[in-house]
Amino acid sequence: MPSRSCTGAILAGGRSARFGGSPKGLSKIGGVRLLDRVATALAEACDELVLVANDGAARTWLAGVTAVPDARAGVGALGGLHAALAHARGDVMTLPWDAPFVPGALLRALREAGEFTGADAAVPASSVSPWGFEPLCAWYAPSCLPAIERHLDSEDYRAGGWQPSVRMVSVDVSAWGDPAVVFYNINTPEDLVRAEQLFRTLNSP
Repeated sequence: MPSRSCTGAILAGGRSARFGGSPKGLSKIGGVRLLDRVATALAEACDELVLVANDGAARTWLAGVTAVPDARAGVGALGGLHAALAHARGDVMTLPWDAPFVPGALLRALREAGEFTGADAAVPASSVSPWGFEPLCAWYAPSCLPAIERHLDSEDYRAGGWQPSVRMVSVDVSAWGDPAVVFYNINTPEDLVRAEQLFRTLNSP
């Protein structure tokens, strides 16, 4: 494991409006909460965890893990990235709590790529993302914080719009499967049903 410290940040700050307003990360696939699956993957690559969430009940969701709200409210996922970096004051690995199929091995590869190259950001290449990479499943050095704050100040809240302003390295994810599956995320109850089907397919004999 690389020598630099890295905080794994579980991004759970959304309102889950398309999920009926309930905390979607507390839902289960394969009998395990999405939150726990994401926490397990991050724990494989990081030294400690933090839960970025705006729900007042978040401090009870994951024993032993600190919950912090967005420092700048109402700015979407970019606010979650900002909160993670501002809290950690060091390297962070971010992962949304509605992305249960991202493997810990991929997160380790992102961390290693970022630390080895000296980049500001290490992101997974993704053909299913409009950015060509996944901005919320990524490794970020603290040097990214000023760039994020500049975009927040300019009211550019795109989660994937600021990375070109920093030194970014991209990691090929083909060794871990189809990006459409690896980065499958859950926004609706129907997505949860599909995730359960994917889980059974991936774990069938």
